[in-house]
Amino acid sequence: MLLAAAAWAVAAHASFAPGEKVIVLNSGDGSISIVDPVTKQEEKRVPVGKEPHHLMATPDGKELIVANAASNDLVFLDPKTGDILRRVSDISDPYQIGYSPDKKWFVSASNRLHRVDIYHGGSFQLAKRLATGKVPSHIAFSADSKLAFVTMQESNEFSAIDLEKQEILWTLPTGKQPAGIWMTPDDRHLLVGITGESHLEIYDWRAKKLVKRILTGLGAHNFVARGDGRHVFLSNRMANTISMVDQQTLEVKETFKVPGGPDCMEITKDGRQLWTTTRWIRKVTVVDLETKQVLHQIPVGKSPHGLYFQSHAPRQ
Repeated sequence: MLLAAAAWAVAAHASFAPGEKVIVLNSGDGSISIVDPVTKQEEKRVPVGKEPHHLMATPDGKELIVANAASNDLVFLDPKTGDILRRVSDISDPYQIGYSPDKKWFVSASNRLHRVDIYHGGSFQLAKRLATGKVPSHIAFSADSKLAFVTMQESNEFSAIDLEKQEILWTLPTGKQPAGIWMTPDDRHLLVGITGESHLEIYDWRAKKLVKRILTGLGAHNFVARGDGRHVFLSNRMANTISMVDQQTLEVKETFKVPGGPDCMEITKDGRQLWTTTRWIRKVTVVDLETKQVLHQIPVGKSPHGLYFQSHAPRQ
């Protein structure tokens, strides 16, 4: 047991920079948990706003944006420590957020208001509001920054939005409750997690057609890159599993167990660990990616959703 603990401490030190923290959004109690990756403990819990669901770094990496859906604002954190730096108000219902690759546009999926808001990326000034299907959920972009793709979780569809014209170009039907949406590194295919079923769907978005369905697990939900330019992980929230998908062959390579409802994920820069929020049990779960075994589960707040740490793997 002591040897295992020592091995964990060495791995944690190798995976994270000195003083770096893991930042967890507790959507159910409006707080962030600051977790020490070495001691495996929550150091503190800080109120941040109502319903913080998703987060992302600014393009320059100097700040971490937390989207508070019910508070209608963005909170900017120190990405290494989680300290609150500033707040931008009047961002209506920001559930999921994303910058276009050229950083010109900042897009917000307004989940409860059934619309997508497009802001100027540098100023957060509203450019256009677009009425959409029911419960816009997750966002992906084309490599040339011309299109944003947004899933509609309760309309069972996803839409392509022209960011320059600021209009919906087309909409395609999907399986039940599409959530996570992911662009492959070659900019050819969109992967969509079908949360209301047990598979992901792969679309040739230029041809506007479904290419194939891949069985993964019940509650197929959200994606994160393995960091090797080829593989992506998909959380299967109801099945309590995570699947690794080959983005070249478009096949599942393996699926492993992660109890507690895995949701949002992050991979350490060295590729050794997968961290995921496990929403049903109020914990963050850490998985060894070599053995696919759970290393630790860390208690945090209610309904943990997004998480982030600075020493993460590449995003493709």
